[in-house]
Amino acid sequence: MTTPTGPGILRYTAFSDDPAGGNPAGVVLDASALDAPGMLAVAASVGYSETAFVTATDGRTLTVRYFSPKAEVSFCGHATLATAVAVAERVGAGDLLFRTPAGDVPVTVSTGPDGTPLATMTSVEPYVEDIAPDALAEALAALDWPAADLDPAFPPRVAYAGARHLVLAAATRERLADLDYDFDRLAALMTAVDLTTVQLLWRESPSVFYVRDPFPVGGVVEDPATGAAALALGAYLRDLGLVAPPATLTLHQGHDLGRPATLTVTVPPPATPYIQVTGTAVPIPA
Repeated sequence: MTTPTGPGILRYTAFSDDPAGGNPAGVVLDASALDAPGMLAVAASVGYSETAFVTATDGRTLTVRYFSPKAEVSFCGHATLATAVAVAERVGAGDLLFRTPAGDVPVTVSTGPDGTPLATMTSVEPYVEDIAPDALAEALAALDWPAADLDPAFPPRVAYAGARHLVLAAATRERLADLDYDFDRLAALMTAVDLTTVQLLWRESPSVFYVRDPFPVGGVVEDPATGAAALALGAYLRDLGLVAPPATLTLHQGHDLGRPATLTVTVPPPATPYIQVTGTAVPIPA
């Protein structure tokens, strides 16, 4: 097993133009010599919520795997965005195709008005399904969130757009800000029902949300910016008729962690099932 070191591991933050904001991701642009245990070891050494590994490249098509410090995940939005920007900085802006364990994810990299790179990723086909009452009760108990603190306008559901997320809406911003959960208990439930994160949200206005994502199954208390969950949330909101597509949504994440991030979600009409999320990414200085 060969483990890349030094410049082989790039570090970017996603969904922020400030290296101190957003969600840090590791990026390994040539992981062809690594097996799964090697990738997991690298992800653990990097210590971010996820590291992306490009295992093969064919022109502008990349085969990518994602690892948290504890396990492989099917898809990671912020690490995809970081990888796309890292690749575009080397081969030029334009269209890329990520072949991921969850399916093919097109990504387009462009330059924003201020010169920062912007990447837009398009989800795999999403779905939304019910959560079993006993699983919901256990999730709320692990979070220490009384059911009365939920916003009844947003029914709890599991939403998927590359990974599965339990969507729970807080009735107040204060409820969302007060996150002090039982890490092991929530991790056990998420493992049992195959969840990647819990997407917690509070709606500030019809198109603006604040969100948080506990990620104990990845060995991380909370993700500062979660592209996969943003895509899943777009599918959830459309499926339940909580937005009127076509819609553009702004998600604010990471503020309660001191790592503010902005995610822009595009929700097309149902005839076009795929959701998009856009953001920037910048290198983290060594």
